[in-house]
Amino acid sequence: MKHPNLLVGAEHFSDAGVYRLRDDLAIVQTTDFFPPLVDDPFVFGQVAAANSLSDCYAMGAQPITSLNIVGFPDKELPIEVLSRILAGGADKVAEAGAVILGGHSVRDAEIKYGLAVTGVVHPDKLLTNAGARPGDRLILTKPVGSGVMTSAAKAGKISQEELSETIAVMIALNSAAAKVAAEVGAHAVTDITGFGLVGHAWEMAEASGVTVELRAADVPLIGPTLELARKRVLTRAWKSTLESIGDRARLTGVEEALIGVLADAQTSGGLLIAVAAEQADRATALLRENGVWQAALVGEVVQKSDVDIVLQP
Repeated sequence: MKHPNLLVGAEHFSDAGVYRLRDDLAIVQTTDFFPPLVDDPFVFGQVAAANSLSDCYAMGAQPITSLNIVGFPDKELPIEVLSRILAGGADKVAEAGAVILGGHSVRDAEIKYGLAVTGVVHPDKLLTNAGARPGDRLILTKPVGSGVMTSAAKAGKISQEELSETIAVMIALNSAAAKVAAEVGAHAVTDITGFGLVGHAWEMAEASGVTVELRAADVPLIGPTLELARKRVLTRAWKSTLESIGDRARLTGVEEALIGVLADAQTSGGLLIAVAAEQADRATALLRENGVWQAALVGEVVQKSDVDIVLQP
């Protein structure tokens, strides 16, 4: 759609839509929901809410309101399960400094939960995935591997206890990372979710008219993610992501299992931040000072070439 106050719409795979209310105020809107990835209802609510809030943070916005989105098989499961899911979501919304206004629920064959989130941002401080510049360094703020680890737990290949690091990663808000991105003048930001690191980095490259180079060995991974991927514990998403990118990616010299991990879908993943080279070390230090312990430099932005994304060993 076209409108003079529509600052960001569906173009360029943006993380959220942005509408200007006045010269100094814009609203950011996003929504996401999905079936459970973990057994504990409260934790599932936390994960789903953190994931939904993340798109606001990726745009440099402060979440202010949200609406619950619920699908629930009330004939098969006690309503107390839904109460715990909603409590987990409310916990993360409160941590974000936002409020839940209400929501909508439907009967469904399986549980689904998420949020529709509204945030606010000054139009001049808006962050998108379309501003990366040649010479920028790329910082990833959370380790990769939630898709592999949750799939392994569902298949009984790891215990729920072994999933604890993954849960900690998924329920962590990207609020501190977003504040640092704004402080260091980030040129572009996106969060890593359904299309994996490779897919969302490609979106940034395409939107920005540049080529993104990622160093596979520098990407932090959750626990035994790579070991499990070598045993073919991967979601189907990584193949579809690579198929959609096609020959616009160059993935040479990298182990196939690691390519799978880096293209695999993530839930409530970190932010990928493109920042000027002279700010990269400062940004990484600030992230760690603010509790984003596993932030890492994972690549750089270069002039547009014959491909959009390069994955190096």
